[in-house]
Amino acid sequence: MKHDLSDSNAAGQVTLVGAGPGDPELLTLKALKAIQAATVLMVDDLVNEAIVAYASPEARIVHVGKRGGCKSTPQSFIEKLMVTAALEGENVVRLKGGDPFIFGRGGEEVENLQAAGIRVSVINGITSGLAAVTSLNVPLTHREHAHGVVFVTGHAKPGDTGTDWRALAHTAYQAKLTLVIYMGVSGAAHIQDELLYGLPDTTPVAIVHNASLPTQRHAVCTLGELQTTIAREGLASPSVIVVGDVMQGLLAAAQVPEREPLGQTRTA
Repeated sequence: MKHDLSDSNAAGQVTLVGAGPGDPELLTLKALKAIQAATVLMVDDLVNEAIVAYASPEARIVHVGKRGGCKSTPQSFIEKLMVTAALEGENVVRLKGGDPFIFGRGGEEVENLQAAGIRVSVINGITSGLAAVTSLNVPLTHREHAHGVVFVTGHAKPGDTGTDWRALAHTAYQAKLTLVIYMGVSGAAHIQDELLYGLPDTTPVAIVHNASLPTQRHAVCTLGELQTTIAREGLASPSVIVVGDVMQGLLAAAQVPEREPLGQTRTA
C-alpha cells in the first residue's frame, strides 16, 4: 500500500548516508551536512562513534547494529522504523558504513521507502574496498596490471548458492581484473580453493582489516597462502580481500628480507 504525502506539511524524509570506511576525515561534505541536519539518526554497527558525534544534540540516535556472525537488528524492523519516523515528519538519516549501495542493502531500503511514499535520497560514501588498497598506496586498476575491478561479496544470503568463484577466476585471469572481496574471511578457504581453478597460486593477495582506522592491519601473500595467512595473522572481520596483479609490488616488497643497518654486524 502506498501513502500519499502530498497534502501533509509534516511529511518527513529519509536520506541514506555513506559514512565511509571509518576515518571521520573521509566523510564527504554533503554527508556531514546531512548528519548535522538529521532529527533522527539510525546508525549501523560499524559506523565510527566520532562520526555519530557530528549529529545535533537534539537528534534522536538509534543504533541498529548489523554485522555478520553477530546478533543483528532485523532488516524489516529497520525499514519499519524509517517509514514510521518519516511519516511523523522527521528528517531521518540512515547512517551506513562505507557506501549505501555497495553491499549495504541500500537498494532494498530505497525500494521499501518509495513503496511507502517516503521521499528518499542517497549520499555516497567511500567504500572499504577502495579505502583498503588506497591505504597501501596501491591502485585497483593499473594499465600494466588490471583493466578493471570487480566488487564481490564472499557471504551469500541463506538459500543462495553464492558467487561462482571458478567462473569469476577465469574471467579475472583473461580480462586482467582486480577482485575485491567483501565479507570473505570466514569463507576464505573455500574461496581460495575455487579461485585456484582459474588463477595461478602465485597471484598476489592482500587482506586488510579495519581499513582507514588506527587499528588497521594488513597482510600480503599469494593466493595459495590465503587461508594460512589469515589464520596465522589472526585477521578477522571486518576485512577486505584484494586479489590481483596490482598487488605485485607490495608482495615483492614483503618478500624481501629486512636489511641490517650499515655499520652493524650480525652476532650469534
